[in-house]
Amino acid sequence: MSNLDGEVAIVTGGGTGVGAAIGLALAAAKASVCLIGRTRRHLEIVANEARCRGGIACIYPADIANDAERETLVRTLEREHGRADILVQNAAVHHSASIANAALEDLDLHYRTNLRAPYALTQELLPMLKAQRGQVVFINSSSGVSAKPMTSQYDATKHALRAFADSLRGEVNAAGIRVTSVYLGQTASEMQRHIHQAGKMPYRPERMLQPGDVASVVLNCLMLPSTAEVTDIHIRPMIPSAAPIQHEKDRLQLAVR
Repeated sequence: MSNLDGEVAIVTGGGTGVGAAIGLALAAAKASVCLIGRTRRHLEIVANEARCRGGIACIYPADIANDAERETLVRTLEREHGRADILVQNAAVHHSASIANAALEDLDLHYRTNLRAPYALTQELLPMLKAQRGQVVFINSSSGVSAKPMTSQYDATKHALRAFADSLRGEVNAAGIRVTSVYLGQTASEMQRHIHQAGKMPYRPERMLQPGDVASVVLNCLMLPSTAEVTDIHIRPMIPSAAPIQHEKDRLQLAVR
């Protein structure tokens, strides 16, 4: 394996949690990292940390679920970098509710953020990715493999994201692009903290996957020789904790990665 010196890496949801950890790992591997997220303050913290460690990081505050903001973002990336070697799709939103009580507007939000936005961004960056024989990583969830009660909307979009990644791989492998889906179990994050608080369960992040664990696996995958492709990665905590149980009438808006 070698470093990623000179490569341009784009990370959505790069201001916190897994996205931030992946961004820092990419910067440490000498990639020029483009951190994308909705909150400038969070992005600046991560970018400053990357620079303090000797890495290169730029921030691009944008909501990729908003067509105008995403299109402006793509034009800016094209103008400022002119290439895309790595695209890490990490941004997501999570709401919890029973099917009987879930709001349809929440389903629309899940679709726009968890599926339509990564689909559109991948489509728009594909010419640059093809030119560099690049790589695309989708940070998915165990919910993209097995659906659970109370999270039908989130799980449905994560299943759809898996299908999109599989279809994309079949279309772009011949152009030299590698596509990887990463299915995470419970990971220490603001999202998990809110889930546990809502379920009246103790939040014990030390028993969960750590963002750095995920970043390490993703980085190793990205740095493999071009003769190999990792298609699917399943990561879970060594000591699985019980999922929180929510009352059927509960409806919670949780953190955005």
